[in-house]
Amino acid sequence: MSKPASSFTGFGDKALPFFRALDFHQDRAWFQENRDLYEAHVLGPLGAFIAALNEACIAQGLPMRGTPKSSIFRIHRDVRFAKDKRPFKTHAGAVMTRSGTKSDPGLFYIHIAPEGCFAAAGFYDLEPKQLAAFRQAIIAAPERFRAMSASLSEADLAFDPQWSLKRPPREAVGIDDADLLAALKLKSIVVRHPLTETSIHGPGLVSECTGFIASALPLLDFGWAALAALEPERS
Repeated sequence: MSKPASSFTGFGDKALPFFRALDFHQDRAWFQENRDLYEAHVLGPLGAFIAALNEACIAQGLPMRGTPKSSIFRIHRDVRFAKDKRPFKTHAGAVMTRSGTKSDPGLFYIHIAPEGCFAAAGFYDLEPKQLAAFRQAIIAAPERFRAMSASLSEADLAFDPQWSLKRPPREAVGIDDADLLAALKLKSIVVRHPLTETSIHGPGLVSECTGFIASALPLLDFGWAALAALEPERS
Protein backbone atom coordinates (compact mmCIF):
# COMPACT_ATOMS: atom_id res chain seq x y z
CA MET A 1 0.00 0.00 0.00
CA SER A 2 3.05 2.25 -0.04
CA LYS A 3 3.10 2.56 -3.81
CA PRO A 4 3.32 6.10 -5.18
CA ALA A 5 0.11 7.67 -6.48
CA SER A 6 1.32 7.41 -10.07
CA SER A 7 1.33 3.61 -9.73
CA PHE A 8 -2.47 3.36 -9.85
CA THR A 9 -3.42 1.68 -13.09
CA GLY A 10 -6.67 0.10 -11.95
CA PHE A 11 -7.76 -2.84 -9.85
CA GLY A 12 -6.42 -6.20 -10.94
CA ASP A 13 -8.43 -8.40 -13.27
CA LYS A 14 -8.73 -10.98 -10.47
CA ALA A 15 -10.14 -8.54 -7.88
CA LEU A 16 -13.80 -9.39 -8.35
CA PRO A 17 -13.22 -13.14 -8.94
CA PHE A 18 -11.25 -13.16 -5.68
CA PHE A 19 -14.26 -11.87 -3.75
CA ARG A 20 -16.56 -14.37 -5.44
CA ALA A 21 -14.25 -17.19 -4.36
CA LEU A 22 -13.88 -15.73 -0.86
CA ASP A 23 -17.66 -15.63 -0.51
CA PHE A 24 -17.73 -19.36 -1.29
CA HIS A 25 -14.82 -20.40 0.91
CA GLN A 26 -14.95 -18.05 3.95
CA ASP A 27 -12.00 -19.94 5.34
CA ARG A 28 -8.91 -18.49 7.00
CA ALA A 29 -6.62 -21.14 5.55
CA TRP A 30 -7.93 -20.42 2.04
CA PHE A 31 -7.45 -16.70 2.55
CA GLN A 32 -3.86 -17.18 3.69
CA GLU A 33 -3.17 -19.30 0.62
CA ASN A 34 -4.57 -16.53 -1.59
CA ARG A 35 -3.31 -13.51 0.36
CA ASP A 36 -0.77 -12.61 -2.36
CA LEU A 37 -3.58 -12.47 -4.92
CA TYR A 38 -5.65 -10.23 -2.60
CA GLU A 39 -2.74 -7.86 -1.99
CA ALA A 40 -1.75 -7.67 -5.66
CA HIS A 41 -5.20 -7.28 -7.21
CA VAL A 42 -7.21 -5.55 -4.45
CA LEU A 43 -5.33 -4.09 -1.50
CA GLY A 44 -2.33 -2.69 -3.35
CA PRO A 45 -4.42 -1.02 -6.08
CA LEU A 46 -6.87 0.34 -3.49
CA GLY A 47 -4.02 1.97 -1.58
CA ALA A 48 -2.63 3.44 -4.80
CA PHE A 49 -6.10 4.69 -5.74
CA ILE A 50 -6.53 6.50 -2.41
CA ALA A 51 -3.10 8.09 -2.72
CA ALA A 52 -3.83 9.20 -6.28
CA LEU A 53 -7.28 10.53 -5.41
CA ASN A 54 -5.85 12.42 -2.44
CA GLU A 55 -3.35 14.10 -4.74
CA ALA A 56 -6.05 14.90 -7.28
CA CYS A 57 -8.26 16.46 -4.60
CA ILE A 58 -5.40 18.64 -3.39
CA ALA A 59 -4.62 19.73 -6.96
CA GLN A 60 -8.26 20.63 -7.64
CA GLY A 61 -8.99 22.24 -4.27
CA LEU A 62 -11.46 19.57 -3.17
CA PRO A 63 -11.70 19.06 0.62
CA MET A 64 -11.31 15.28 0.75
CA ARG A 65 -8.24 13.68 2.28
CA GLY A 66 -7.06 10.17 2.96
CA THR A 67 -4.10 7.82 3.02
CA PRO A 68 -3.80 4.10 2.36
CA LYS A 69 -3.23 3.55 6.08
CA SER A 70 -6.12 5.65 7.41
CA SER A 71 -8.76 5.20 4.70
CA ILE A 72 -9.02 1.48 3.92
CA PHE A 73 -11.38 -0.75 5.86
CA ARG A 74 -10.10 -4.12 7.05
CA ILE A 75 -11.24 -7.21 5.18
CA HIS A 76 -11.66 -9.09 8.46
CA ARG A 77 -15.15 -8.86 9.93
CA ASP A 78 -15.72 -8.12 13.61
CA VAL A 79 -17.74 -11.18 14.60
CA ARG A 80 -17.55 -10.80 18.38
CA PHE A 81 -21.19 -9.75 18.79
CA ALA A 82 -22.54 -10.79 15.39
CA LYS A 83 -24.80 -13.73 14.59
CA ASP A 84 -23.03 -14.00 11.23
CA LYS A 85 -19.67 -15.55 12.06
CA ARG A 86 -18.17 -15.46 8.56
CA PRO A 87 -14.63 -14.13 9.06
CA PHE A 88 -14.22 -12.06 5.88
CA LYS A 89 -15.99 -9.25 4.08
CA THR A 90 -16.67 -9.95 0.42
CA HIS A 91 -15.94 -6.41 -0.75
CA ALA A 92 -13.26 -3.74 -0.43
CA GLY A 93 -14.04 -0.28 0.87
CA ALA A 94 -12.25 2.94 1.70
CA VAL A 95 -13.33 6.36 2.92
CA MET A 96 -11.99 9.91 2.66
CA THR A 97 -13.05 12.92 4.77
CA ARG A 98 -11.99 16.53 5.36
CA SER A 99 -9.62 15.50 8.16
CA GLY A 100 -8.65 12.14 6.71
CA THR A 101 -10.12 10.25 9.68
CA LYS A 102 -12.95 7.78 9.21
CA SER A 103 -15.08 9.32 11.98
CA ASP A 104 -15.29 12.82 10.49
CA PRO A 105 -18.82 13.54 9.15
CA GLY A 106 -19.09 14.20 5.43
CA LEU A 107 -17.33 11.58 3.37
CA PHE A 108 -16.37 10.03 0.06
CA TYR A 109 -16.60 6.23 -0.04
CA ILE A 110 -15.62 3.66 -2.66
CA HIS A 111 -17.03 0.14 -2.70
CA ILE A 112 -15.58 -2.68 -4.82
CA ALA A 113 -17.69 -5.85 -4.92
CA PRO A 114 -18.83 -8.47 -7.45
CA GLU A 115 -22.49 -7.54 -7.02
CA GLY A 116 -21.79 -3.90 -7.88
CA CYS A 117 -19.14 -1.22 -7.49
CA PHE A 118 -19.98 2.35 -6.59
CA ALA A 119 -18.76 5.62 -5.13
CA ALA A 120 -20.80 7.51 -2.54
CA ALA A 121 -20.62 10.89 -0.87
CA GLY A 122 -22.53 12.63 1.87
CA PHE A 123 -23.42 12.09 5.51
CA TYR A 124 -23.79 8.48 6.58
CA ASP A 125 -25.12 7.22 9.93
CA LEU A 126 -25.14 10.60 11.66
CA GLU A 127 -25.38 10.80 15.42
CA PRO A 128 -28.82 11.94 16.67
CA LYS A 129 -27.66 15.51 17.40
CA GLN A 130 -26.00 15.72 14.00
CA LEU A 131 -29.06 14.43 12.19
CA ALA A 132 -31.26 16.89 14.10
CA ALA A 133 -28.95 19.75 13.07
CA PHE A 134 -29.07 18.67 9.43
CA ARG A 135 -32.85 18.51 9.50
CA GLN A 136 -33.07 21.91 11.18
CA ALA A 137 -30.92 23.38 8.40
CA ILE A 138 -33.40 22.04 5.83
CA ILE A 139 -36.34 23.55 7.72
CA ALA A 140 -34.62 26.88 8.39
CA ALA A 141 -33.36 27.40 4.83
CA PRO A 142 -35.57 25.43 2.43
CA GLU A 143 -34.57 27.48 -0.61
CA ARG A 144 -30.90 26.89 0.07
CA PHE A 145 -31.64 23.20 0.42
CA ARG A 146 -33.56 23.21 -2.85
CA ALA A 147 -30.74 25.03 -4.63
CA MET A 148 -28.32 22.38 -3.37
CA SER A 149 -30.66 19.60 -4.50
CA ALA A 150 -30.98 21.22 -7.92
CA SER A 151 -27.19 21.27 -8.27
CA LEU A 152 -27.12 17.56 -7.52
CA SER A 153 -29.88 16.88 -10.04
CA GLU A 154 -27.95 18.71 -12.75
CA ALA A 155 -25.13 16.24 -12.12
CA ASP A 156 -27.57 13.29 -12.26
CA LEU A 157 -27.23 12.70 -8.53
CA ALA A 158 -30.11 11.98 -6.14
CA PHE A 159 -30.41 11.13 -2.46
CA ASP A 160 -30.20 7.41 -1.85
CA PRO A 161 -33.71 6.38 -0.74
CA GLN A 162 -32.61 3.23 1.09
CA TRP A 163 -31.94 5.31 4.21
CA SER A 164 -35.49 6.70 4.38
CA LEU A 165 -37.79 6.26 7.37
CA LYS A 166 -41.29 4.98 6.69
CA ARG A 167 -42.78 7.93 8.57
CA PRO A 168 -41.65 11.57 8.84
CA PRO A 169 -39.75 12.45 12.03
CA ARG A 170 -41.17 14.82 14.62
CA GLU A 171 -39.22 17.71 13.09
CA ALA A 172 -41.45 17.43 10.03
CA VAL A 173 -44.68 18.33 11.86
CA GLY A 174 -46.45 21.11 9.96
CA ILE A 175 -44.41 20.67 6.76
CA ASP A 176 -46.42 19.78 3.64
CA ASP A 177 -43.80 20.13 0.89
CA ALA A 178 -43.12 16.70 -0.58
CA ASP A 179 -39.46 17.37 -1.34
CA LEU A 180 -38.73 18.61 2.17
CA LEU A 181 -40.63 15.75 3.78
CA ALA A 182 -38.67 13.23 1.71
CA ALA A 183 -35.39 14.80 2.80
CA LEU A 184 -36.38 14.98 6.46
CA LYS A 185 -37.18 11.25 6.46
CA LEU A 186 -33.60 10.38 5.52
CA LYS A 187 -31.39 8.90 8.25
CA SER A 188 -28.33 9.17 6.04
CA ILE A 189 -28.05 11.84 3.36
CA VAL A 190 -26.00 10.20 0.64
CA VAL A 191 -25.64 10.27 -3.15
CA ARG A 192 -24.20 7.38 -5.14
CA HIS A 193 -22.40 7.00 -8.44
CA PRO A 194 -22.21 3.53 -10.01
CA LEU A 195 -18.83 2.32 -11.20
CA THR A 196 -18.65 -0.11 -14.09
CA GLU A 197 -16.37 -3.14 -14.06
CA THR A 198 -14.53 -1.56 -16.97
CA SER A 199 -13.87 1.68 -15.11
CA ILE A 200 -12.45 0.07 -11.96
CA HIS A 201 -9.75 -1.68 -14.01
CA GLY A 202 -8.26 1.51 -15.44
CA PRO A 203 -6.45 4.66 -14.24
CA GLY A 204 -9.41 6.81 -15.31
CA LEU A 205 -11.17 5.79 -12.10
CA VAL A 206 -9.31 8.59 -10.30
CA SER A 207 -10.64 11.36 -12.55
CA GLU A 208 -14.12 9.77 -12.52
CA CYS A 209 -14.21 9.85 -8.72
CA THR A 210 -12.68 13.32 -8.55
CA GLY A 211 -15.47 14.54 -10.81
CA PHE A 212 -18.04 12.81 -8.62
CA ILE A 213 -16.66 14.50 -5.49
CA ALA A 214 -16.86 17.88 -7.22
CA SER A 215 -20.47 17.19 -8.22
CA ALA A 216 -21.37 16.15 -4.66
CA LEU A 217 -19.65 19.15 -3.06
CA PRO A 218 -22.88 21.20 -2.72
CA LEU A 219 -24.28 18.47 -0.47
CA LEU A 220 -21.08 18.27 1.56
CA ASP A 221 -20.93 22.05 1.99
CA PHE A 222 -24.59 22.19 3.05
CA GLY A 223 -24.08 19.47 5.65
CA TRP A 224 -20.83 20.89 7.01
CA ALA A 225 -22.50 24.26 7.47
CA ALA A 226 -25.42 22.60 9.26
CA LEU A 227 -23.12 20.69 11.62
CA ALA A 228 -20.89 23.69 12.33
CA ALA A 229 -23.31 24.78 15.06
CA LEU A 230 -22.39 21.65 17.02
CA GLU A 231 -18.65 22.24 16.98
CA PRO A 232 -18.48 24.03 20.39
CA GLU A 233 -20.10 20.94 21.94
CA ARG A 234 -17.28 18.78 20.61
CA SER A 235 -14.58 20.64 22.51
